[in-house]
This record gives sequence, C-alpha cells and structure tokens, in this order.
Amino acid sequence: MVSRVGVSEDFRKQVLGYGLTTAEILYRLPDHPSLLQTYVWQNYDLFPKFPALRDFLHFWQEKLEGPLYSVRVAHSKLIKPADFRAVDGVFRLH
Repeated sequence: MVSRVGVSEDFRKQVLGYGLTTAEILYRLPDHPSLLQTYVWQNYDLFPKFPALRDFLHFWQEKLEGPLYSVRVAHSKLIKPADFRAVDGVFRLH
C-alpha cells in the first residue's frame, strides 16, 4: 500500500503533465485609463491550452474593472526526461 502523506497537490499536477505557468498581465487602471499596471499570475497549468489561465482571465474580464491590455505567458515543465550528454574524457580519482 502506497501512502499519500507528504505528497503535495502541486507535485501531483507536475506528474500529470502540468507545468509552471507565469503570466505578466498589463491592464489599464479604471480611474486613469492612460496608465498601465502590471499583475503577475503564477500557477500550474497545461500547455498549450492553459485552462487555468483562461479561467483566471475570464474571471478578470467578468468581475474586475481594470480592462486587460496585454498578457505575456511563460511556461516550463519542471518534471521532464533527463538530459544525456556525451562525455569528452574519463577522470579517475584515487
């Protein structure tokens, strides 16, 4: 029997293929529409459809007053196959 004690929800998501997604959101201030403000959103999400980010942006547009100006997204899978590299030489330590 495998115990689930100590395994975080974030780790489970990574094993299921989720990656760390960061979105830089620029939006206009409601009282000063000529000014832009930055908001950084970060969560685990699935590439390339980003359902969690899309849900957040939908919430933003429905519930918050600051209209979106732009969204820039970065995504990285934290659990991925290991990289193998050729060795140029052999080193011995005694």
